[in-house]
This record gives sequence, C-alpha cells and structure tokens, in this order.
Amino acid sequence: MKDSAQANSGKFLDPDVTADGSERARVALSDPQTLWFNTGTLCNITCANCYIESSPENDRLVYLTEAEVVDFLDQLDERGWGVREIGFTGGEPFMNPAMIPMARAALLRGYEVLILTNAMRPMMRRRVREGLEALHRDFGDKLTLRVSLDHFDPLHHNAERGPGTYDKTLEGMRWLRDTGIRMAVAGRSLWHESDAEARAGYAALFDREGFAIDAMNPGMTVLFPEMDTAVEVPEITTACWGILKKSPNSVMCASSRMVVKRRGVERPAVLACTLLPYDAQFELGTTLEEAEQDVRLNHPHCAKFCVLGGASCSA
Repeated sequence: MKDSAQANSGKFLDPDVTADGSERARVALSDPQTLWFNTGTLCNITCANCYIESSPENDRLVYLTEAEVVDFLDQLDERGWGVREIGFTGGEPFMNPAMIPMARAALLRGYEVLILTNAMRPMMRRRVREGLEALHRDFGDKLTLRVSLDHFDPLHHNAERGPGTYDKTLEGMRWLRDTGIRMAVAGRSLWHESDAEARAGYAALFDREGFAIDAMNPGMTVLFPEMDTAVEVPEITTACWGILKKSPNSVMCASSRMVVKRRGVERPAVLACTLLPYDAQFELGTTLEEAEQDVRLNHPHCAKFCVLGGASCSA
C-alpha cells in the first residue's frame, strides 16, 4: 500500500496554493455550533483504525481539567459564538476522572452535551454510572451519549476493536437504555455495503434491543467514512465550491473547534478540526479569539472526509 506521501505526491504542501497553482479553499468560522473538548487520548482499548490513535499507552493529549473547561465556557460567553452544543471526545472520555464534573459545568450553562464513548468498562464503573444517573435526573435529554458501535455485526465490530468488545459495548448500551439516557451511535463505512444496507442492519439491531435510536437519521446514527491517508484524493480549490455545488459553510470547521491539551504544555490549545490533533498547521492558538481565523483545507482528510464525504462529528 502507498503511504500518504506517495499517494498524494506534490499535494498538500503549500497552505495557500494547490499543486497545480490554484488558490486553496479556506473556510471561515461562519456559524459556530459545537465546541469540542478532547478529554485525553488514553483509551481502554486499541482500535485498528482509530482516527486519533487512542490507546492505553497514547497520552500525547493529556486529561483536561474541569477548571480548563470552565475557562473556555467563560470565553464562549465573552465571544458570543452562539454555540448550542459542547462535545466531549477522546480517547475514552470516561477515563478522565473529571468527565462528570466537566459535563455538569457545560449543562449548567444551558448547553446540550454530547459525550462520545465506547460504553465499556470506564463508563460502567459505579462512580461514573452514579454520575450519569445524576446528570440525567437533572438535565434529561440535554445529555446524549454517542456510542461507538463500528458495525451491527459483532464480527466486523470485533475486527476493529478486539475480541469481546461488541458484547461489552452492548452491555453498556443496555444500561443506558434502562437508565433512560439518550443515545446515538457512531459506526463505520468500511465494509463496502451501501448506506441503506448499513442503516437497515442498525435498525434491526436497535429494534431487537429496544434502543430508541433512529437508524435512518444521520445525526443519530453517524456512519463515518474510512480515512486512509494512503488513498489519493483531490485538493480542494476555491473553484470547487461552485463545481461541487457546495458551500464552505457546510464543512465541519465552519461550525466547530476543538480544545486539546498536549503533554508537557502548560495551556490547552484550540484546533480547527477534531480529526487532525497532531498536525501543527491546524492549531489556531490558545484562546477562542485566536481560533476565529480561517482554516485552509490543506490535508487529505479535508477533501475526503469533509468536502467530498460530507461527514461531520456533530449532529
């Protein structure tokens, strides 16, 4: 298999100009709706195709604290972004000991809160379950947990996440169902089935398990495309918006930013994209004010995942 440099030789080198000399597309933060917090890249499992390389050993992004989250919530008030949703991702967010207090801090400000989780052991610890029960009691459906269920078939899911992970995730989902906590699901489009076939498979599973999740709603059952940097993709120029009949406002970096804290660094940073935590060109500063700058679409993921794939990490 070609590596990304071979597959896209000569491309994605200049932030302002594509390989053929055209003006590279850029995206303004036109309608901020979601502020993401990466709670840390540590995870209880290692997945075959993790977008952010999370694992039990990867601590390149360290745990955020409640105080750091509150500081950015204060900045949201100051900047008047109009955000409706606070998202927490990882790693596995429930490995961060401050996950419940961070979620409560956001909910108390009136935001909807979305937590991405594998619904396995970190979420199922008694302290965490008691915390989630309290959040649900106090805030109801303002809280949603999006569970990573890579496929409705356990064979495919376990191939990505390891033997036995499907059953453990289903156990967590059943607890969420019985507790009444609002759920969504994130799956993968890796198995050469059509979108309709995949959604039909998830719908059958949800019906069988009594999960109140709409498999036909892309915001409730999110199917992420494969992001293989070894595959050649086109660069996105300013002319592409008209050619593709697509608005830059529809791309994820027009409506969201992500806060991370790198190991060994004193202050968190704000990134343009949830999917590119290690690429320095997508780090926009340490404050939301600095993060209001335009984003240049200078990465293969920008093309395949967002512009051409139409995917989004938010609902």
